[in-house]
Amino acid sequence: MLIKKRLIKSNGIRFSAQINGKEVGRAYLYVLFNDLHPKPFGLLEDVFVEEEFRGKGIGTSLTKAVIEEAKPLCYKLIATSRYYRPAVHQLYQGLGFMHWGKEFRIDF
Repeated sequence: MLIKKRLIKSNGIRFSAQINGKEVGRAYLYVLFNDLHPKPFGLLEDVFVEEEFRGKGIGTSLTKAVIEEAKPLCYKLIATSRYYRPAVHQLYQGLGFMHWGKEFRIDF
């Protein structure tokens, strides 16, 4: 068997929430392509808010900004979260994400 490979295009956008010139939160949107769909899919990654600024809607605002950016570009947006983060799960579900599957990973 022969396994071929070719480089495919992907892009990333970093979102930053700032208060008084200080970054207090961030999120990433990765736009990834495959041959199965005419439009790429989006991956929402590393939504983070500094602890003292949590509960103030910053994570919601960041996530909404990513969703709005992804809508015209992507056919779907995927968000991942660890099992022990139920507040994050509620945030995502409140913004329209569905619990869809299970993530498997290998850390290197």
